[in-house]
Amino acid sequence: MRDQQPAPGSPARRLSTKETAELLGVKPETVYAYVSRGQLSSRREPGGRASTFDAGEVEALARRNRREAVGTSGSGGDLSVRTRITLIEKDRYFFRGVDATELAARHSYEEVAEWLWTGRMTPGVSLTAPEATVAVARRAVDALPEHTSPTDRLRVATIASAAEDPLRFDLSEDAVLGTARVLIPTLVAALPAQRERRHDDGPLAHRLWRRLTGIDPSDAALRVLDTALALLVDHDLAASTLAVRLAASARAHAYAAVSAGLGVLEGPLHGASSGLAHRMLLDVLDQGTAVPVIADELRAGRRIPGLGHRLYQGEDPRARVLFDLLEEVPRAEPALLAARDIVATTARHAPLHANVDLALAVFTASCGMPATAGETIFAVARTAGWIAHALEEYGERPLRMRPSGHYVGPKPPQPLPE
Repeated sequence: MRDQQPAPGSPARRLSTKETAELLGVKPETVYAYVSRGQLSSRREPGGRASTFDAGEVEALARRNRREAVGTSGSGGDLSVRTRITLIEKDRYFFRGVDATELAARHSYEEVAEWLWTGRMTPGVSLTAPEATVAVARRAVDALPEHTSPTDRLRVATIASAAEDPLRFDLSEDAVLGTARVLIPTLVAALPAQRERRHDDGPLAHRLWRRLTGIDPSDAALRVLDTALALLVDHDLAASTLAVRLAASARAHAYAAVSAGLGVLEGPLHGASSGLAHRMLLDVLDQGTAVPVIADELRAGRRIPGLGHRLYQGEDPRARVLFDLLEEVPRAEPALLAARDIVATTARHAPLHANVDLALAVFTASCGMPATAGETIFAVARTAGWIAHALEEYGERPLRMRPSGHYVGPKPPQPLPE
């Protein structure tokens, strides 16, 4: 595929779309996805209708893709995946270069999701789902046992929605965005309502509130929920997001990729962490002090939930925003005081800051929600980020994230077992 280098002063070699796709090992439509994401530039020759691409630029992109496909050298380094979605840096995080906390403070969850997907702000955007899709998802979820976890309900709703969508295997950007805009409101609508279902319309946070608690919401409490959804929409390559990208790399459709993320999210060290913090917070409120509760946690050899974060040396910026908003919710005051007691008590031994799980626990405990509510909020919010990462991965070379196993078992050949 390599041609002779052009002579000095002669025009640079240009490649057709077909040649570019062959060199990169992708479909022609993926070449244009690279262009839309700024990873390649195209040009139309005078009198021509087809786009052409600079050979040097294409080869440089192919080399980058090959380096990513290799991943680590086996020396224990972290897998690095190029992304334009989220940056975490110096105790701050950014969505497409914009401070995520400022976005969440000024825009709804739906608007932040659209920004993450498209890089465009769409004021007033709303996410709605066809009644037929919602009905299928509800029937599937309603058939589950009463004790089923929220994440299992969301996974079943996702699978049911996929079965209802004959176009799910269309991985074009427009089709995947269409899936995202239908799937997220379907997940919310499929959850059992704690309050009588009237109309499933209005902002997504309002619809989700009715699935989390039977208490009437105040404007301040609804603002906390909407902001929490927007803050949690993505957080770089968390474990669940990596699972989504692996699925998308194998060209699983968007529903299957989201299902992969939900499977990982259910772990106690990921999306379920807020439930552990919620239960601990209730214990502190019951006993009136954090001292015996923290002592019991440490005696049992458990880490204190809701404290510390491996990506932030200081305070989790998501927690800071939510704690500030919770100050405006009168019913949250006792839980806020209990959370401060937890931080202060633990600080005697380790200077750990509150993370977003503790902030979610304050919110859910003070609004009459179950311990699993934080996990539900996390899963619904993060679905938008997973779709953004799946979209990005569909534009990359298939199966590029294929690490090699470092075999440490018995040296072959071994005798056949008796």
